[in-house]
Amino acid sequence: MSSPEIASLSWGQMKVKGCSTTYKDCKVWPGGSRTWDWRETGTNHSPGVQPADLEEVVKKGVKTVVIGRGMSEALQVPPSTVDYLKKNGIDVLVLQTEKAVAEYNALAAQGARVGGVFHSTC
Repeated sequence: MSSPEIASLSWGQMKVKGCSTTYKDCKVWPGGSRTWDWRETGTNHSPGVQPADLEEVVKKGVKTVVIGRGMSEALQVPPSTVDYLKKNGIDVLVLQTEKAVAEYNALAAQGARVGGVFHSTC
């Protein structure tokens, strides 16, 4: 199973190829995607992305996780989250969301087992 291409990104809207849903924030992994609902884990811009936000993606057997911090990089990524991924043998890229989507799509096009979480506003 390959990681789905992110077909489009604009402020507050993301589309994943092969999926009819328009996401505000989304999680993607080989074979699927879904809304990233921050309320599930109590995530906020600060302290930011938590290991609990990434568990679902990690369980899909990814080798790389790309984290999109938002268009203005308002979403924080604490060292504990990066450590969680590294301890699970996963490479991590933390980027501004437009750059993150470009990097994710490049890795997906190469057939990499890549997943990601992307914030499409601030």
